[in-house]
Amino acid sequence: MVDVKPEEIISILRKQITGFDNEVEIYDSGTVLQVGDGIARVYGLGKVMAGELVEFPNDVFGMVLNLEEDSVGCVLFGETSLVKEGDTVKRTGKVASMPVSDQMLGRVITPLGLPIDGKGAITTDKFLPIERKALGVIFRQGVKEALQTGITAVDAMIPIGRGQRELIIGDRQTGKTAVAIDAIINQKYTHTPEAASLGIKPVFCIYVAVGQKRSTVARIVAKLQEEGAMEYTTVVTASASDPAPLQFIAPYSGATLGEHFRDSGRHALVVYDDLSKQAAAYRELSLLLRRPPGREAYPGDVFYLHSRLLERASKLSDELGGGSLTALPIIETQQGDVSAYIPTNVISITDGQIYLEPNLFNAGVRPAINVGISVSRVGGNAQVKAMRKVAGKLKLELALYRELEAFAKFGSDLDVSTKNTLSRGARLVELLKQGQYAPIKVENQVVSVFLGTNGFLDSIPVEDVKRFEKEFHEYAALKTPEIYRNIRESKDVSEETSNMIKKAAEEFSRTFKKSS
Repeated sequence: MVDVKPEEIISILRKQITGFDNEVEIYDSGTVLQVGDGIARVYGLGKVMAGELVEFPNDVFGMVLNLEEDSVGCVLFGETSLVKEGDTVKRTGKVASMPVSDQMLGRVITPLGLPIDGKGAITTDKFLPIERKALGVIFRQGVKEALQTGITAVDAMIPIGRGQRELIIGDRQTGKTAVAIDAIINQKYTHTPEAASLGIKPVFCIYVAVGQKRSTVARIVAKLQEEGAMEYTTVVTASASDPAPLQFIAPYSGATLGEHFRDSGRHALVVYDDLSKQAAAYRELSLLLRRPPGREAYPGDVFYLHSRLLERASKLSDELGGGSLTALPIIETQQGDVSAYIPTNVISITDGQIYLEPNLFNAGVRPAINVGISVSRVGGNAQVKAMRKVAGKLKLELALYRELEAFAKFGSDLDVSTKNTLSRGARLVELLKQGQYAPIKVENQVVSVFLGTNGFLDSIPVEDVKRFEKEFHEYAALKTPEIYRNIRESKDVSEETSNMIKKAAEEFSRTFKKSS
């Protein structure tokens, strides 16, 4: 990634002022009272708007955050040392905006819309405000269309729909980013002619990296390129070395770009990685702006910080084109403490959460999803009918297994039914293990879950479950490919298809046992 030159930042901000048709007269100006740490306090600017761009001398721009009785607090997007006490500040009459365009697909950009991947400039005259009011309920419709992540455990038990907000939460190094990146890679299928023929519309992806190391972002971009996912993905990055104002606005910029696709009747997926770091950047700005700290030293409006961001995710009504913006915010917990301030805030805003547990991760259960705490409040509405049919018992059986597993450690004398539950549960856990960057097609997921919930794995040794699954898919694809075709085309498991899977599983089980 390349560094952005100061003159590029100046030109993109200046373009916002002049790039609109309806020019606004610059009514008033103010004087810098105090400056430091990326914050300027300005006297005057009596008619300025919250979030408005203001212009300082030496081509430095700022955004208004605090509107007080006797002064205005601004965050600076340029070099603080160029602004001095007594300098004149001018209004621009424009709310801070970013350029949006389909040309941003396949690119790595800053929150101000500047490319940093060394692939040349992005030319667009369309600007959208970084902060936009979320559309009301009248303009929306229910979430009813599945957004497949390619991760069997998620698609079967915690389904995500287009227009939903699903939180990914857990301690550091538990695979949170991996879940989100797998979901992005899996959208490659939606851009194929086969998906178009089945009426599946393409999903455009935005990955927002807040406070990450540049090397980490570069590694993610390289992986997305390797998997062919960068063609329909934009990476918005405000790295750990970038100023706090950029880390604060980065998620809003990602949402703005997502709304560009949503409002034109298309579907977008935006990943915020992660909102804990955005909250920390906002806390830094707020404390410098002298806002009073509250719980855990966060200002009182930190809930509003995330709610106004996540409310922008929605499924629009058919009258507005039926587009959708799906949000996957990521939150990092400390020692699994989901009752801390930021985690509880975001849990209450979102439509469910995928909780990743360090103990499961370290035990080799990956993705390390805790089935008991993880939930999707949209539920079966966001699942294909086929998956809804076969996965109904899956979550219950796994939750029961986790409960009995802890209990069974203390007692050796177990009745037959408990032993069967533990035996089935162990095989289901093994079945749901999945490698990173290896999304699975929905028809294969349905068949795998069918095998697990209908007892076809009960007689297979736990260590052979993954081999059985892999070899069965190869066998069925060769012998009865219509199983997969029927599920793919009808999105349902008919009685005929169900009987075909059972027959194939019985035949394959006989040969599998002989060879093992």
